Amino acid sequence: MNPRAIYAIYYFEMARTGRTIWQSIVSPVISTSLYFVVFGGAIGSRITEIEGVNYGSFIVPGLIMLMLLTQSVTNASFGIYFPRFVGTIYEVLSAPVSAFEIVLGYVGAAATKSIILGLIILATSGLFVPIRIAHPLWMISFLVLTAATFSLLGFIIGIWADGFEKLQIIPLLIITPLTFLGGTFYSINVLPPVWQKVALFNPVVYLISGFRWSFFEVADVNVATSLAMTVVFLAVCLVIVWWIFRTGYRLKK
Repeated sequence: MNPRAIYAIYYFEMARTGRTIWQSIVSPVISTSLYFVVFGGAIGSRITEIEGVNYGSFIVPGLIMLMLLTQSVTNASFGIYFPRFVGTIYEVLSAPVSAFEIVLGYVGAAATKSIILGLIILATSGLFVPIRIAHPLWMISFLVLTAATFSLLGFIIGIWADGFEKLQIIPLLIITPLTFLGGTFYSINVLPPVWQKVALFNPVVYLISGFRWSFFEVADVNVATSLAMTVVFLAVCLVIVWWIFRTGYRLKK
């Protein structure tokens, strides 16, 4: 283990956030606040409660998860793609730094940014509606696991992409729609029975459900299933990252 190498990569990525704080922190918080005002105000005036929880409070975990998923992927994908684009990745690969340390530095920084952003959004939401966290440790656990998992996914996308436009394909065309359809603004229990079964094929449902349970003890699926799905997704991403460094896919070519 080379802690200096990990710290150097981690510090560089975190410093970039400080230089682009309006884009990295302020813009996502404002966007999420607008979601909250629009959806909470428009729909909340017609739906007062879902499963005994005030609608404005009910959507807070979904909004945090929406921003967490998109920002984790975006931060990690750009973090590894840019060194590939300018060619500095070869300096990192030729240094006495293991693949594990490289991944830990880049993914750790991306996950840290997303967690900080999620906590800021949580605090901001408290200005609009009352927030109750029934299980704080589980909330942090889901937050960290999800941020790490999707930062790994972003790392994979950053390696796969051969142009800036490809960095946006999966976040915009896959992750964001799945998040909106995954119970961000509603419970899948309000859907017709057929669509409830279809929704269970959406992996984001499990992430949002488990995270929401940590707040209000209400969930669309069993919390153990949500945790298991998150861990499985994390394991799949780890295997893919291992394969990338094992084969040198788009790193040594």
